[in-house]
Amino acid sequence: MQTLFARHRVAVYRWLLRLVKEEALAEDLLSEVFLDVWRQAASFEARASVSTWLLAIARYKAFSARRRRTELEWDDDLALSVADPADGPDSVLEKKTRAELVRQCLARLSPEHGEVIDLVYYHEKSVGEVARIVGIPEATVKTRMFYARKKLAELVAGAQHMHLG
Repeated sequence: MQTLFARHRVAVYRWLLRLVKEEALAEDLLSEVFLDVWRQAASFEARASVSTWLLAIARYKAFSARRRRTELEWDDDLALSVADPADGPDSVLEKKTRAELVRQCLARLSPEHGEVIDLVYYHEKSVGEVARIVGIPEATVKTRMFYARKKLAELVAGAQHMHLG
C-alpha cells in the first residue's frame, strides 16, 4: 500500500487539484481515495491499470465534492509552463506565453472536453482507459477528443491572432 501511494500520489493529487481547484480539498480527497483503495483492494479488476482505477476513484470523489460545493469552477492547472533549464531567456518567455495561452484556451473548453484532453495528454491514458475513468463508451471518448481538439485549435488560433494583432 505504501509503494502504491508513493508511486501514484502526485498524479492523483494533480488530477484532484485540477478537478476541485483547491489544495486543501484535493489533499482531503487524496486521503479518501487511498483509504477507499485500501478497503476495496480485493475488488480491483486486473483488466484496468492501477492508475486508471485510482483516477476513476479520484474523479468520483472530486465530482461528489464539487456537487457539494457548486461555486467551484472548472480549472486548468497545467504543467505546460515548466521551463527547460537549457532554454535561453527569450525562449523561456516565449514558451511561458504560449503555455499560458494554451492553458487559457483549455480552460474555455467544456468540462467534458477538458476532461478527456487532460486524461489523454497529461495523464497519458488510452481511449479505453479514459472510457473506464469517465464511465462513457469509447466511441464517445473519440467524439469528444475530435471536437475538443477542433475547438482548442480554433481558440488558440483566435487567441494568437488577438495577441499578435
